[in-house]
Amino acid sequence: MPTLLAERDLALAPSASIAVGRALAGVEQGAAALPEDYAPLARLLLRAEGVASSYIEGVAAPLLDVVLAEADAVDEHTPAAWVAANLAAISAAVDGAASAPLSVEVLCDWHRVLMAGSPTPARYVGVVRGEQGWIGGASPLDAHLVAPPPAELPRLLDDVIRHANRDDVDPIVQAAVVHAQFEVLHPFGDGNGRVGRILVAWVLVRRLALLTAPPVSVRVAADVGGYTAGLTQFRYGMLDEWVRWFADTVSGAGQAQQDLVAAVDALRSRWHEQLAAPRDSERRLRSDAAAWKVLDLLPRHVVLSAPLVATELGLPLKSAHAALADLVAARVLVEHGAARRSGRGRPPRLFTSPALLGLAGASPIHR
Repeated sequence: MPTLLAERDLALAPSASIAVGRALAGVEQGAAALPEDYAPLARLLLRAEGVASSYIEGVAAPLLDVVLAEADAVDEHTPAAWVAANLAAISAAVDGAASAPLSVEVLCDWHRVLMAGSPTPARYVGVVRGEQGWIGGASPLDAHLVAPPPAELPRLLDDVIRHANRDDVDPIVQAAVVHAQFEVLHPFGDGNGRVGRILVAWVLVRRLALLTAPPVSVRVAADVGGYTAGLTQFRYGMLDEWVRWFADTVSGAGQAQQDLVAAVDALRSRWHEQLAAPRDSERRLRSDAAAWKVLDLLPRHVVLSAPLVATELGLPLKSAHAALADLVAARVLVEHGAARRSGRGRPPRLFTSPALLGLAGASPIHR
């Protein structure tokens, strides 16, 4: 049984406080680096967060399969669909961070979205567990962690939720403490690590009025051993050690956000150079060609199709097809065949930018 956060001494040593200050500065610098048209980069950051958070739990799929699963939305239990569901859950949490306080119902909603692509039995989805939980081992007798009994979860979850909704504590420390305590409770039958990391994004976006969350899970995935050790230290009362590790990880996520902004700027310049280059010895692409407008859809849409391009840009479908063909010829995009679709009608062909996918997956877990 963990000590309630309301009863725990959360004062920090000077070294931990300094790390927290660095983390806050890193997050603010990462946020300042986002351009006015931040939505495309925000989506890339959330995608990197979702892929990394799934990877930490042993759920991995090629990034191309994940983005195609997002575009295709087929109801099947594949690793790619599960990772895509993680992205959907993070997006929902970030979008709603400023509009409503945290509650058990909100946590269950995140869990329901998260588990949409998983083989987890329906009776465990979107509900707080009613059975004893543990981590590691065949039973609680040889487990690494035995979670609190189900009867204790209502008051323990209420304590976590009350702390998450506070606005009078440091947001970095708040995110660290709320996440660690949530992991000790393990209130769901499955998916607790991913929901707990969604909670980190929710706290940071809500408290710091961010446009999007820094990709903290990308940094966690680079040091899973430090992550699990830090959570164990928290359980044993070593708050400073856990907060220092967490704060350093958040600092790294802020730097990763700045790096992504710079890399996308460089990639956009390269796309324009590729499209401006002569495609053969006789002609260049006209300056008013639709392909130039399609570049504006990247990286907002990592997967493109002619119907999507036609809708977004108000083009005839034939012009959208021609624009995508121009971008394939310029080696900006590659084609991946047709999307699966039930019902009548020909499914659309899908196009992606390998360079853009490389940025979205440019974390230690993909190297």
